[in-house]
Amino acid sequence: MLNVKADFPVFRHSNVAYLDTAASSLTPQCVIDAMQTYYEKFPVNVHRGVYALGYQATEAYEAARDRVAQFINAPRNSVVFTKGASHALNIVAHGLGKTLNPGDEIIVSELEHHSNYLPWVEAAKLSGARIVFVPLNAAGEITVEAFQAVLSPKTQVVALTYVSNTMGTITPLSSLIPLAHEQGAVVVVDAAQAAAHKVIDVSALDVDFLAFSAHKMCGPTGIGVLYGKEAHLNALEPLEFGGEMNDYVSKESVSYKDAPYRFETGTPPIAEALGLAQAVHYLQTIGFEALEAHEKALRAYTLEALLKIPGVTIYNPNAPTGIIHFNLDGVHPHDAVSAFDEHDVAVRAGHHCAQLMMQWLNVPATLRASFYLYNDFEDCDRFIASVKAAQAFFAGVGF
Repeated sequence: MLNVKADFPVFRHSNVAYLDTAASSLTPQCVIDAMQTYYEKFPVNVHRGVYALGYQATEAYEAARDRVAQFINAPRNSVVFTKGASHALNIVAHGLGKTLNPGDEIIVSELEHHSNYLPWVEAAKLSGARIVFVPLNAAGEITVEAFQAVLSPKTQVVALTYVSNTMGTITPLSSLIPLAHEQGAVVVVDAAQAAAHKVIDVSALDVDFLAFSAHKMCGPTGIGVLYGKEAHLNALEPLEFGGEMNDYVSKESVSYKDAPYRFETGTPPIAEALGLAQAVHYLQTIGFEALEAHEKALRAYTLEALLKIPGVTIYNPNAPTGIIHFNLDGVHPHDAVSAFDEHDVAVRAGHHCAQLMMQWLNVPATLRASFYLYNDFEDCDRFIASVKAAQAFFAGVGF
């Protein structure tokens, strides 16, 4: 089992059992240090100043791009730094939406985070295209058979999550992407929940676009990554216009740079890029095999205890990832999470930016506990104790 809590300065100030990584991860000291290095040593803009500090900043920023490209096995020019996964997905939906026509179809699923659903709703509204849903099986999973049932020559875009942020299920992308490409469809993947927990190889997947955020994988807020095949990226119309993304500007005409710079308008998140690169290095040093084993062990231990407690409904008992999606019978999730907080246990309550999934489950909201590398069995025990205490309190017994 991993033992890395000492790497995270928040635990010097808080005794929290933090089980909300699916929303946002905690930040290790090495990532904070990488960002501070920028502000202390070369706190200037990139790609502009023809002087030593500007050169240092640019070199560090582009080295961060190289690190991220290596992380997902992508060519460096196919890696765009964005404000987050939501921003990245909006860039793609905006660009592809302009190529759609009435009658075209966009395949999504009820598992999608709003960030990979609402941009496509808008694209369909503006183009006259139609949203088509992949039916989920009883476990809330996307299957190859269900995907084939909705895939057709009308399909132009397939936009699916890699790992569900509610059910913790994994989409079988390696089987679905070739099928989509046979129909000429472009595949867009929301990997926000995947990048923090598993090795991603965009070249092996042959995915067209893929997005993820730094803040779910030990990195800083305010930065994400859009991967796209270079030809696809260069064919997209930019979402934003302004400084540094242009190639030539005159009164008569304008032209824009090739990817990735055509999508990095204005001053980019420089310190955050360095922080993301350090987060990647940190996770690679730990190793994703060890990380996955750690998460699965914690989840299995907690699930075994939860299943012995009456009055707990678990929506994803067989999920292969570190997410437990549940409710306490007769207790609203927002009330339950407040009771957990009294015991310094942090879990998520609400619709998790996935209201389609709440409707599929026929509940207004749920609770979600998600495990990561800094959690341990003591966190699991405290979580189980908080569940029992919350049940007792709301039954009128009190803490």
